[in-house]
Amino acid sequence: MIRRTLSQGSSQDLVGEDADTTGEYQLFVGKASSLPLSLREAQLKVTYRNLPHWELEGSVYFITFNTWEKFELTPAAREVVLNACKFFNGQRYQIFCLVVMRDHVHMLIQPLVKSEGKLWSLSSIMHSMKSYSSQQIPKVIKHIGTVWQDERYDHIVRDEREFQVFWEYIRQNPVKAGLSVTPEEYPFFWQMYEV
Repeated sequence: MIRRTLSQGSSQDLVGEDADTTGEYQLFVGKASSLPLSLREAQLKVTYRNLPHWELEGSVYFITFNTWEKFELTPAAREVVLNACKFFNGQRYQIFCLVVMRDHVHMLIQPLVKSEGKLWSLSSIMHSMKSYSSQQIPKVIKHIGTVWQDERYDHIVRDEREFQVFWEYIRQNPVKAGLSVTPEEYPFFWQMYEV
């Protein structure tokens, strides 16, 4: 269990299963004693705009971000977004699973180490993806103006079970939308390996 004091002075207990290995990357979702020393003192950062955004160092996140006013991305624009999301994969963050739909994106992502004892912030990662893709999309389709909503929905993945649930949700998104028969047939779906 990790106990953190929030900026409003209240406390929050963060509890989960022991750290679990998925592929060659570790999901740090467990008791403080199971975390590497540098993450035992992980800082919980809570920011607000319209939605609350929690960042806990070393966490995996389920992220959703939407286009502005349900603007529909063409296949060429979805390819731009897919490539923008994957660009720093393995350098600034690890993407486990990603799908770019007509008007939104879902991903499972874990920020990586930026410098000694510091991880890339989720806000800087998301800014990079959304900013670059919004600059490139007008080059492949006729669109002037805002591409993305300002905010994102983010959720700290608490344990291996929740990780698997989100992974399968992302995989099945194009199938449920009738865009493909299987997730693998959808050209704007990517995962690091089979579940």
